[in-house]
Parts: sequence; C-alpha cells; structure tokens
Amino acid sequence: MTHLEAFQELSYYTLAKGDIEFIHQHAVDAYAVQHAVGDSKPISLVFGLVGLYLSVERGWTGREVQLFHMKMARHKRPWPEIALPEARGSVTVKHVMGERPGAARDALIMDWCRSVWESFADVQLSVREMVMEIEPLR
Repeated sequence: MTHLEAFQELSYYTLAKGDIEFIHQHAVDAYAVQHAVGDSKPISLVFGLVGLYLSVERGWTGREVQLFHMKMARHKRPWPEIALPEARGSVTVKHVMGERPGAARDALIMDWCRSVWESFADVQLSVREMVMEIEPLR
C-alpha cells in the first residue's frame, strides 16, 4: 500500500467518524506537510503548517483549524516559500493505518501531527508570527 492509498483509507475513516472535532483536518494537514515537494504550492504547505501549529501547540480541534484556514484565505497575500527538511517526522500515515480504529488510531493521528510539526523547527517561529498577524491569541 502506498502512502497515498493509506491516506485515502484514513480519509474514509476520519470522514465517516462524523466527529464534531473533525479530526480529519489534522490528518489532511499532516499528510500535506509531510508529502510536500519542491514544486508544491506554497499555500498548501503554509496552511498545513499553520494547522499543525494550531493543533499541536494550541490544542485546537480540526474544526477550529478549518475555520482559521478560511480566515487565512481571506487575507490575500503572497505565502512564503518554505524550505523542506529532508526528514519530516518519524510517524507516517502507514503507521496510523496500522493501528486499530478508535481511540488508539485517533491518538496516533495526533502523534503524527506532532512528529511532522517538530521536523519543521526552523520555521516554527515564522508560522507562529503569521498566525498572530491574522488573529492574536484568543
């Protein structure tokens, strides 16, 4: 199974949950950031990193992250190009899909987010500052 196939299966799982917290958003952000390539659109990487920051460091739900992404989209600006680190986290979507559905898999999704976010240590300050420009801490 490829990473893309694993992500598609995970998407079926997270969307079928219908949870009010919308854990699907966390999986989308982790996958987008971990699998970004040199010619990926900067907006995709920036939105993903913002989502990871908000979930990992600020404890936001996927629904809250999704709403913040909508607010970001209204701020018309050029998104910065971000250098991609060689290693982007030790947890992957395949690890997540290797876990049984339920609380353990959901916890592993958050471990995946943390793993990917930590691999971008060089840009974390920039991401925090970008979020503060759009919406100061609430």
